[in-house]
Amino acid sequence: MTAWPVSTELAALRIAYSDLATIVASLDEEDSWRPTRCAGWVVRDLLLHLLGDAQRALVALASPAAGPPDRDAVSYWVDSSFNQDPGFGEIRTVRTIASAWTFDNLVRTFVETTRAVVSLAGRATSDSLVTTQGHVLRTDDLLATLAVEAAVHHLDLVVELHRPGPRSEPLALVRRTLEGLLGYQVPEDWSDERWALLGTGRVPPGGGERRALGAAAARIPLLR
Repeated sequence: MTAWPVSTELAALRIAYSDLATIVASLDEEDSWRPTRCAGWVVRDLLLHLLGDAQRALVALASPAAGPPDRDAVSYWVDSSFNQDPGFGEIRTVRTIASAWTFDNLVRTFVETTRAVVSLAGRATSDSLVTTQGHVLRTDDLLATLAVEAAVHHLDLVVELHRPGPRSEPLALVRRTLEGLLGYQVPEDWSDERWALLGTGRVPPGGGERRALGAAAARIPLLR
């Protein structure tokens, strides 16, 4: 089997999924009902959503595309209507399904699936093309989107759990993505975690942050 070099995107996804797996494996049934930053979702609901994302990743990595790519790691998020749920239908659906799982089984399935994603991703070349959400992306661009979503939801997950947040590698991809969507770099003294929370609308900008963003403050959230 050919061992391809580990890209920045794969390394970040490996860290993001490993850290999430470590956290959820340390939780118990009571923890699974604690709130998250995602409106209407408790921990088990968010974990089910993350599992669905990992399952989508497996399908994408096993779905080669002819190309050319029509999205990259930044533009993937521009048409993000699939993240909007004005009728809260997804919230209700996820709560119903998540409630039917035993938490131990949900955790085990998430850990196994994310390990499989990282393993399969490690066998792909960075420039191979795959399809997901109706778009064609380079493999590394797909992995970047997965790491970004995992890191942002990691922040959502631990808000009431007293567990560590995401590490620097996936947060760096969140910063790169947000600044790509914004069109310029934010001040360097904004931490990656603060910018992740701010740029995704999880926290409101302070006065100095709003002044630094200027008219662009009205565009937040840049992704959800």
